[in-house]
Amino acid sequence: MALLTHLLVCTFGMGSWVAINGIWVELPLLVAELPEGWNLPSYLTVTIQLANIGPLLFTLLHHFRPGYVSEVPVIFAVLGVGTVACALFAFLWNVTSWVQGGRHSITFMVLTFFLALVDCTSSVTFLPFMSQLSSHYLTTYFVGEGLSGLLPALVALAQGSGLTTCVNVTDTPDNASSPSTLRMIDLPQGHASTPAPGLTGAALTGVHLESRYLPAHFSPLVFFLLLSVMMAGSLLAFFLLQRPPRRCKTSTEDLLTSQVTLYSIRPLEEDQGPAGPADGGGGPEPAEEKAAPRYPARLLFIYGLVAFVNALTNGVLPSVQTYSCLSYGPVAYHLSAALSAMANPLACFLSMFLPSRSLLFLGVLTVLGTGFGAYNMAMAVMSPCPLLQGHWSGEVAIVASWVLFIGCLSYVKVMLGVILRDRSRSALLWCGAAVQLGSLLGALLMFPLVNVWRLFSSADFCSLQCPA
Repeated sequence: MALLTHLLVCTFGMGSWVAINGIWVELPLLVAELPEGWNLPSYLTVTIQLANIGPLLFTLLHHFRPGYVSEVPVIFAVLGVGTVACALFAFLWNVTSWVQGGRHSITFMVLTFFLALVDCTSSVTFLPFMSQLSSHYLTTYFVGEGLSGLLPALVALAQGSGLTTCVNVTDTPDNASSPSTLRMIDLPQGHASTPAPGLTGAALTGVHLESRYLPAHFSPLVFFLLLSVMMAGSLLAFFLLQRPPRRCKTSTEDLLTSQVTLYSIRPLEEDQGPAGPADGGGGPEPAEEKAAPRYPARLLFIYGLVAFVNALTNGVLPSVQTYSCLSYGPVAYHLSAALSAMANPLACFLSMFLPSRSLLFLGVLTVLGTGFGAYNMAMAVMSPCPLLQGHWSGEVAIVASWVLFIGCLSYVKVMLGVILRDRSRSALLWCGAAVQLGSLLGALLMFPLVNVWRLFSSADFCSLQCPA
């Protein structure tokens, strides 16, 4: 029974952020199909931030009307909505609407909002439910939460989404009336082009390269149906967790000391469950809690670091990932999206075995991660002709930079959450506010830069003519 419960808890935790993580790793294919193109990530960041209305409403209800709403029916509702929304995504993701003189993916954005609403609300409902189980299941839960980022990334790698090839396109005079005056001849790069049959040398004006997207191993329909199956599995696991007799509740002190944060910003927002020691536990007040009033600058530094790191990882850099990577080719973008999604849970696993609460070390690691982020931003600004464009070392550098950027700052976010968790419950609440404020400011800052002032440029990778 214990092994079965561990499996159910892991599957339940997997449903926390699997849907939104799935959309991010599928972006290399989606940007090639949807009319927003390279601007699509900036729309996504704003849409996801708007979905924080879900946890905000739940938190307000929990504060002003305690006992009015329980997390159990909310969890059933959000997992059900997530399963249905993923299934609808499979069939409606490429439906577009005519808005203000152009095609836009309104259906895609609406469904993304509902999926983000589900995942954001899981931040304040899943962990309070887990407090009803024995504390040694908490690590298993966070393992499942880590898998919510890892599994979609592995599926996207197997899918091979968004990959292209360059083909030779033969140009003909503009005034040619024959339907056969334009022929494409697919030849490997570096080989001489051969005129298409039926065209004379005099009729041809030149040959140039254009991108042609390769078919993925399976379509977005299959990918989103797999996400729907994962969400349905999480819903079933939660249902089965209601069936066995309740395990004994753990004390708040046991809960707080046994939680090992394994995934990014969510644990910073989700410790909304049992009351702290001051609410009747009778345990001694943590030393850091007592010292807090004497070190307001230290606490402000931690909150500022939380807001800054989440602004970079959740708002600023995701908005320009296409511009920083696609100039190096679709393979670079595909790998950076999938591998950086894996770096997040792996960094959280690392924090289990090599934890460090030194603010000096975390500050240095933040500077290092910000340096990688600055490199990514610089390459986006230089798009479509970034450094080492057209050379394999440029592709390796941009993929490694994205993985290290996410990995370093994910570790920082986890350890900052651990520090604040040990301080007090109110510190965690303010930490959640800092997370959302930083993420929102990052998204709102980048949206006009990308979509209104258009400071970033896109281009066809195959037809780029960058100076040597």
